[in-house]
Amino acid sequence: MDPAVIGHKVAVVTGGGHGIGLCVAEEFRKGGVTVYVIDKNPGDWFVGDVGDKETLEAFARYVLEREDHIDYLINNTPPLMRGIEACSYEDFQYALAVGVTAPFYLSKLFLPYFAEGSSIINISSSRDRMSQPQTESYTAAKGGISALTHAMAVSLGPKVRVNSISPGWIDTEYTVYEGPDADQQPVGRVGNPLDIAHMVLFLCSDKAGFITGENVCIDGGMTKLMIYHGDHGWWKE
Repeated sequence: MDPAVIGHKVAVVTGGGHGIGLCVAEEFRKGGVTVYVIDKNPGDWFVGDVGDKETLEAFARYVLEREDHIDYLINNTPPLMRGIEACSYEDFQYALAVGVTAPFYLSKLFLPYFAEGSSIINISSSRDRMSQPQTESYTAAKGGISALTHAMAVSLGPKVRVNSISPGWIDTEYTVYEGPDADQQPVGRVGNPLDIAHMVLFLCSDKAGFITGENVCIDGGMTKLMIYHGDHGWWKE
């Protein structure tokens, strides 16, 4: 069964005003799901910073004044990316607030209202297992949400299934890359938001009813490909 086949389904998407979150929201709506979005950028949604406790509480009230249940919670808002040289204590705390605390607290706020068979999807990153220099705040938050996923799956089952997705290189403008940028993915291309949205909807559907506590890495195989000097067009002078 696809998410919207039977009954009135309700989805909440954080960071749903752009990029992957916007694509996820649009795909849910195509299936007849009622979608509530929170995003920091101005738009036709609840505008607010998920790194702020009072904002999360206000957003939860806003949704629950209009709905008596939640079927799907997609925790997608990306945390701040700043490296150890430039990242202050406050920056790091804020990254964790957005990337880990907000998914936890929003799940807690909605906890009494999740319908039987509902799903929480946490958007992590392939950076939960690999890094570039100077990305500590983002990487720590993504590692945290991947771990939080299996903890919540154990606590919230069987009523709620909880899974995470770790996107690799996703170009939200649907840019087509050629050469080394494409070749470093074994599938031969860079990803786009639909690659993630399709997995979100699958994990929310009854077809994924035996999947919980899992992290699905969607990166075109990038984290599996070993690249040495001169491989796949990559070299360093």
